Amino acid sequence: MVLGGSINPGRYANKAIRKLRSYGHPVVSVGNKEGTVEDVVIRKGTPFFNDLHTITVYLSAKNQKQYYDYLIGMQPERIVFNPGAENQELAELARKNNIEVIEYCTLILLDTHTF
Repeated sequence: MVLGGSINPGRYANKAIRKLRSYGHPVVSVGNKEGTVEDVVIRKGTPFFNDLHTITVYLSAKNQKQYYDYLIGMQPERIVFNPGAENQELAELARKNNIEVIEYCTLILLDTHTF
């Protein structure tokens, strides 16, 4: 899941959605505006998604707080905090719930085949 999804092609969240799809990963996204990027619908609010492996975060720490329970409740395998989205409070909460935490760029992880 891409948290902070955007229809703006200049935003890194948009680039991540496109690159994840180009590498064949299933993608869902939540953003502050609904829209579509290729075949991925960006939804508003806190829709529940089953079997999430990774949540990649593109929101600043101050904009993440409203999503804490939502993100932890979906029990992903890991959360990736992209540059500018680092959040020690949410990272600790994730670790306490046995969720792996990575602070790195999703785009680089994909290009180096380490995603």
